Amino acid sequence: MSEYRFLSRGELLGLHAKLKEQLAEFCKTGLSLDMSRGKPGGEQLNTSDLLLDALNSKSVKTSENGFDVRNYGLLDGIPECKALFSDLIGVPEENIIVCGNSSLNLMFDYISQCMTHGTGGCEPWMKQSGVKFACPAPGYDRHFKVLEYFGIDMINIPMTPAGPDMDILTEVVKDSSVKGMFCVPKYSNPQGFTFSDETVERIAAMKPAAKDFRVIWDNAYIVHEFYGEGDRLCEIFERCKAHGSEDMVIEVVSSSKMTYPGAGVSAIAASKANLNEIKKRLSIQTIGHDKVNQLRHVLFFKNTGGIRSHMKIQAEHLRPRFALVIDKFEKNLSGKGIAAWTNPKGGYFINLVVPDGCAARVVGLCREAGVTLTEAGAAFPYGDDPTDSNIRIAPSCPPLGELSSAMDILCACVELASVEKLLSI
Repeated sequence: MSEYRFLSRGELLGLHAKLKEQLAEFCKTGLSLDMSRGKPGGEQLNTSDLLLDALNSKSVKTSENGFDVRNYGLLDGIPECKALFSDLIGVPEENIIVCGNSSLNLMFDYISQCMTHGTGGCEPWMKQSGVKFACPAPGYDRHFKVLEYFGIDMINIPMTPAGPDMDILTEVVKDSSVKGMFCVPKYSNPQGFTFSDETVERIAAMKPAAKDFRVIWDNAYIVHEFYGEGDRLCEIFERCKAHGSEDMVIEVVSSSKMTYPGAGVSAIAASKANLNEIKKRLSIQTIGHDKVNQLRHVLFFKNTGGIRSHMKIQAEHLRPRFALVIDKFEKNLSGKGIAAWTNPKGGYFINLVVPDGCAARVVGLCREAGVTLTEAGAAFPYGDDPTDSNIRIAPSCPPLGELSSAMDILCACVELASVEKLLSI
């Protein structure tokens, strides 16, 4: 079929009636599927069940330094878990703190710390007027929710396949009220882009006007590949060291989508100065995180080779789901001039772009037919997509049969919303 914009009004009206009838039939199937979040499916979770057996009542309960993991203490985590994350991230062990189950919690707490106590010897952000953050968008909705919670103004920075638009970002950080940036540098949420070497270099070389400017480097998908080794991400701390900007980056990572979401282990990597500030807060906040779980994960993974082997098993469950979505888009939407999409090599999301002004309509139509997607606009600060055209697809959780049905519904809804818009012109 030719592009929809070349169809006559009569042809569009006929297509509209056909699509309405098709959607009505979909509604009769009774499908009820929530694809609003990037959750692992049951098969994927099953790959980690040996984690539950890694530590039991007969196991050794001490870390390699002889510390009893059942007790209070070791604020920065057991040494073997620090070593595991050190090797995974590529940062020295002394620059790592191993924490609880949530990297989102680490990011929230760090922003809170900067708000109330400041960082780098600067005034707390809550005492500075008009604090702002640069926000690559589309981006991770929970980053934006954290900033919105603390009343931090957000500035859209367009995302490109190489990462945030660095020409715009380097101009924005010349404003001393701009205090930081959240980003997902590998397999970004939702587009699945990986920052290029040039982008990482330019970020490390930035000279923000604010001394207390911090890049929150959310490396959530560091080993979440679909095919072999996947994309390579330049190590940010190595480049920061070369530019004397080690204090500028706070990196977080977790095992939550390697093993069990909500029952994994998180870690934070930062410069010595930043870690000293964080430890000062942590010493008041907790007497120690869950070291039993830290040891359990070390025994399960053993080393980074074990992590990568485990993630290859998980890829066997993720890869066909992403391939199915791309196949459905290519078969149903290609050549019609109404949609474009990303085709990532890893991560958890695909970004679908529909005609301007149609995303919210597509999401609403899908909901009526039994498929709940992430709300349109969620990937932008304040939930406001300026073009109302981006939709985040999270294919990881549904069984393949239900996912196939959901994608048929989604494609029909994209077509219907697009035809409706053309008929309104």
